[in-house]
Amino acid sequence: MSSVLKLSDNPSFELAIELLDSNGNGILPVIDKDGKFAGIITDGDIRKAILYKNLDLESIINKEPYTLDPSSSEHQKVQFLKSIKRRQLPLVDHERNYVGMFTLDEFDFSTRDNWVVIMAGGLGSRLGELTKELPKPMLQVRGKPIIERIIENFVKQGFTKFYLAVNYKKEIIKDYFQDGKKFGIQVSYLEESKRLGTAGALALIEEQHSEPMLISNGDVLADINYAELVDFHERSSSMATMCVKEYEHIVPYGVIETEGDKITGLKEKPRILFNINSGVYCIDPKVINRIPQDTFYDMPTLFSELMNEDLPVTAYSYNQYWIDIGRPDDFKKANDFNEIQ
Repeated sequence: MSSVLKLSDNPSFELAIELLDSNGNGILPVIDKDGKFAGIITDGDIRKAILYKNLDLESIINKEPYTLDPSSSEHQKVQFLKSIKRRQLPLVDHERNYVGMFTLDEFDFSTRDNWVVIMAGGLGSRLGELTKELPKPMLQVRGKPIIERIIENFVKQGFTKFYLAVNYKKEIIKDYFQDGKKFGIQVSYLEESKRLGTAGALALIEEQHSEPMLISNGDVLADINYAELVDFHERSSSMATMCVKEYEHIVPYGVIETEGDKITGLKEKPRILFNINSGVYCIDPKVINRIPQDTFYDMPTLFSELMNEDLPVTAYSYNQYWIDIGRPDDFKKANDFNEIQ
């Protein structure tokens, strides 16, 4: 952490210069006598103070500088710094505690051209009372809506263009994200007049795209390397790629293998491994032309039809966390899961 000037120490003007020089970034955060962020002193403030022979430190503090919210995403921080043409700013929380400095020089953020579609129009009926007033993607997991957490995971990896497919209580989602600018992203809406399934809303996309598109269910929290998924999809020359996760089922009984009435083997409580559909996909944009208009249509149907025509479809395997929030116990599990920050 960069050096700070603590007013409780009754610092001298010379100490401020020394600390500012040691930081090497032209900014010296100032902490008041209550331990709270008081403002900043810059190289420019010091030069002016010397020029005008004003060596009273407290009088040269910029008490209302730009700051960054530590809880905002890295992408949001970068976008804000770029918008005000700054290289670094102090991180200050809502209780005016100084957390540190965020510097563009320490962060290399590159964006990707791929669009992401998040299917957020489902009813969430299996969640009962939880979705009576809110659409499922807006239920909060550890203080943030599910869909915001999904978007943040994409943004961290450079994906900033989103289609949100909405239907049930869509105005809540639209009012929250609007055009996406406050989140540092671009948002367009695919408004379903009726339920269209996990793929049907793709037919509402009017723009022509040339880059692979990512699709995610709006109730899935997963630690997936989306950039690697896109790269895998392109290397495979695939029309559609499905993210799959290994799922283990332990049979709670001894399993008997037989041929007719002859016992050929015994397995005590065997482990059976499956690859399950994680609800995340990457598709060639040409696939969108295959989606029927205004018709309920899901992703497994799309994959089946592509396979029936011997078109290349692939599976991308990953083993990090995955939570499908379909039932109340899944919702509780997500809120209790410490890896979700």
